[in-house]
Amino acid sequence: MDTKVASELMQVLAGMRRVVRRRLAASRPPRLPSAQVDLLIAVEEEPGIGIAAAARVLHLADNSVSGLVNVLVDAGLLTRETDPADRRAARLFLTGAARERLAGWRDARAELVGRALERLDETDRETVAAALPALRRLLDEMRQEEGAA
Repeated sequence: MDTKVASELMQVLAGMRRVVRRRLAASRPPRLPSAQVDLLIAVEEEPGIGIAAAARVLHLADNSVSGLVNVLVDAGLLTRETDPADRRAARLFLTGAARERLAGWRDARAELVGRALERLDETDRETVAAALPALRRLLDEMRQEEGAA
């Protein structure tokens, strides 16, 4: 196992996330905390997900997710509907405002990173592009390991 490569990869990815967050914070609506964004993405990936299932996906306590849901419902980014199969449970859905916000965030992030990629020489751009399939497989491996834990 090459811990030096793993450590450097995480350092680079974390640095890129910080730069993107800082650069976009000035031009976007008030930034949502990462836990709220993670919940929105979980709901986007599985519309109608329940609070308990979202808590498992996010590795958070049910009451923590319930608090996030309340904040996002109040902000107009999530809707909570009663589950017809279990009247005590709620199903979560994105609002149009949440979909627009996530799409805008993704577009702005892609534009920012794309501009930086354009400034790299062609060899570096090709190297980054060639690394993407391996990085996706690495993510899949990490997700499988996470599910087994």
